[in-house]
Amino acid sequence: MVDNEQIVEKIVEGIQEKKGKRIAIVNLTKLPDAPCCYFVICEADSAVQVNAVALSVRDYVRETIRVKPYAIDGLENCQWVAMDYGQIIVHIFQREPRRFYDIEHLWEDAEITEIEDLD
Repeated sequence: MVDNEQIVEKIVEGIQEKKGKRIAIVNLTKLPDAPCCYFVICEADSAVQVNAVALSVRDYVRETIRVKPYAIDGLENCQWVAMDYGQIIVHIFQREPRRFYDIEHLWEDAEITEIEDLD
């Protein structure tokens, strides 16, 4: 059985494969009203890159640990793609929508881990 932390790790690797930036892992496990256990949030420079990151996450996680998302939404315009892995929701934004929605700070009581960008 694959645990949530392993899934989060593979999601991050899938994001890094396509040079997703400013990755943040929001750990919601200690918050009683949280909609899930983790958010994994990142951004990309264009609609094309948002799409590439989303497909990389989907394929990488499936190929490495055999876990598929329940749903993917937002691929039509690739401003903000959400991927539902049950207790983990992945948010892939273009820069402006990410700044506008600022979802990691809606959960300021959560533990937020920022992953350094790969060059």
